[in-house]
Amino acid sequence: MVALARSRVTPPQGADDAAFETDVLAGLGATPKRMPAKYFYDATGSQLFERITELPEYYPTRTEMRILRDHGADIAKLIAPGAALVEFGSGSSKKVRILLRAAPPLAAYVPVDICGEMVEQEAAELQPDFPQLKVRPVTADICFPFDLPAEAKAAPARVGFFPGSTIGNFEPHEAAAFLRNAAKILGSGATLIVGVDLIKPAEVLNAAYNDKAGVTAKFNLNLLTRINRELGGTFKLDSFEHHAFFNRERNRIEMHLASLKRQKVKVAGECFDFRAGETIHTESSYKYSVESLGALARKSKHSPATLTFWRFRLARCISMRLRSRLKKA
Repeated sequence: MVALARSRVTPPQGADDAAFETDVLAGLGATPKRMPAKYFYDATGSQLFERITELPEYYPTRTEMRILRDHGADIAKLIAPGAALVEFGSGSSKKVRILLRAAPPLAAYVPVDICGEMVEQEAAELQPDFPQLKVRPVTADICFPFDLPAEAKAAPARVGFFPGSTIGNFEPHEAAAFLRNAAKILGSGATLIVGVDLIKPAEVLNAAYNDKAGVTAKFNLNLLTRINRELGGTFKLDSFEHHAFFNRERNRIEMHLASLKRQKVKVAGECFDFRAGETIHTESSYKYSVESLGALARKSKHSPATLTFWRFRLARCISMRLRSRLKKA
């Protein structure tokens, strides 16, 4: 459950709205029904997610902040002086601030996020605290190619920063595709620093996605509000409820919106039937082991030998050397 990114550069802005409609209609027409998690992050969804990161049950952000505070200097050693730092799915700047304070002088910092309003705002708030740093925000889809700003292209080295457990929101084949895409964006010889969440007891995971305050439920249901607003949907929010649980077989948390009754819903002029108890699968959050990370590296055509692990109690940080042969992938 982390902020993903979507492009307004490729395809152009007008196609973004069309893509949202296309994906929503395809997802509601599928069996089982599903929805891409990246559409959580309109302005309201982004704000709700920031509230989630502060909840006592939601350990990932708190744990990663501790890792960055305790080991930021070690992680910063992966960043060469004069490099450009590109953060994929940047969201709030509170994590990268820790890394920027430990990092050597940079050519530029490029936050990339799905929510243009948020990434611009965070960049504006970050700049006064780092007046010598060129902050160049990009609203783009991290799953597809996008152009880096001129300062990043001209830098002698580029380092990708992909914190949190964002990679866990991708299906395994999508995660491998993301790594290949990041390699193409950053270029041959770049470094990608990735944070992942480890497999842990089901009760810890279930609590993190079913908070007592109900913020995660609001975050999940906000997707229906967005569909109603932007696509003329007729979803009644009180006819759906938030479900989240750990799927042990697939080592992932699943989030769903469950219909509380038999009903029909219209979206963009099309009608969809729901059975009582039928769900829309809105998000998966895969949890990794060292072994499964190695398998992901091989699937993405990265050699496991290129991975460096910092072993912590609840998370991993990975440095991945991107090889030139990935340009052909």
